[in-house]
Amino acid sequence: MKRILITAAALMILVPARIDAQGNAGELKLSVKEAQEYALMNNKIVLAARSDVQASKAALWETISAALPQVSASGSIMNNLKLMTTLLPGDFFGKPGEKVPVTFGSQFNSSGSIEASMLLFNAPLYIGIETTKLAQKLSEESLTKSELDTKESVASAYFLILVSEKSLELLNGNIENLNETLKSTRAMYQVGMAEATDVDQMVSNVTMVENSRSSLERTIELNYNLLRFQLGVPPATVITLTETLESLTAQVNVEALLSQEFDHTRNVDYRLVEGQEMISSLALRSQKASVLPTLAGFYNYGTNGMGDKLSDLRWFPNSVVGVQLSVPIFASGQRYAQIKKAQINLEKAKTTKEMVAEQLLIQEKQLRYNLVNANLQYQSQLQNIDVSKRVYTSVENKYRQGIASSLELTQANSQFLQAENNYVSALMNLLQTKIALDKLLNNL
Repeated sequence: MKRILITAAALMILVPARIDAQGNAGELKLSVKEAQEYALMNNKIVLAARSDVQASKAALWETISAALPQVSASGSIMNNLKLMTTLLPGDFFGKPGEKVPVTFGSQFNSSGSIEASMLLFNAPLYIGIETTKLAQKLSEESLTKSELDTKESVASAYFLILVSEKSLELLNGNIENLNETLKSTRAMYQVGMAEATDVDQMVSNVTMVENSRSSLERTIELNYNLLRFQLGVPPATVITLTETLESLTAQVNVEALLSQEFDHTRNVDYRLVEGQEMISSLALRSQKASVLPTLAGFYNYGTNGMGDKLSDLRWFPNSVVGVQLSVPIFASGQRYAQIKKAQINLEKAKTTKEMVAEQLLIQEKQLRYNLVNANLQYQSQLQNIDVSKRVYTSVENKYRQGIASSLELTQANSQFLQAENNYVSALMNLLQTKIALDKLLNNL
């Protein structure tokens, strides 16, 4: 809890935000790290995982309390409206051979008692306490996993917005060039240097790219909504990203990331399945311990009051102390079946742990390969976009001089647009591959 409060205080300093009258964030200006930290405090999945941790702490105390002394008190008061009558031999009353009706008891009866008890020995309970402690640790590991998943999702949404906005910027530049070319084509058509089909072709090119821009603008808003959901903020919140693709790309150090060693035992997924194996082992111990006796101690003190008037009762105290032993003898094979089932679950948990370890090692090799390949693709597309731009500029100049046709210009423009799309796709792939490997190596 202390760490949460410190993080919240840091967010108030690091994350600039305007708050409206209803208490909702009106605007957020965030870097990638700030967005991740903000999400850790507001993302609904993380908040639910944090609640699970608190619930596991309460569950631990609930289990421990069963092994601690238990004290209870009780009391009663009764008004015997009609006392019980029984028949006694008349010999007691000088009436031999007769049955004489006699009433027993008093008008009012009252009692009060207090009892203290404690389990002196119960092996399954003690193992249950260990299991609950382990379950609490696993809930904390689940919280860590939720935080890592949220950080990755926030970073991916952040990258997606930047890449989409970069694509929009490239499209706007392309549309500006095409409009200039369309203007020149119309001027050429008026003086007889171009045909009407050339004008139609350029108009079609501009329309096609403008339609792509409209679709991309809708996609960008969808990506912002995705980021708002990850951050746990209202839909109307205005989000401003303070980092650029250039600054993020400059932070990608492929060599340093590839040189970092990977210890799969420190990975949160492995720790979770390892914890499940330990819980299965404790479950087996608990089933085996169920054949052991249970010993409990108790002490009871009480008092009974009797009389014909409620204000004039005669009180008689009583007390008892003792132990109770319960020994399981025969359960028709039920305990054997339960032990066998627990053994099978333990073997299954061990197999799952081995499988997860193998998957993590394979995933590490694949992510390293993906990062190397993504970096090569990015460098290649970065060079390719420059080449495509020079080709388009050359064809455009030839077209304005009447040397190249509108079809050639359209093809050059299409190739340039494709190169731009390939570039932003390669950039997005590089960033996503990096964040995936960072998550695996516990760098987030």
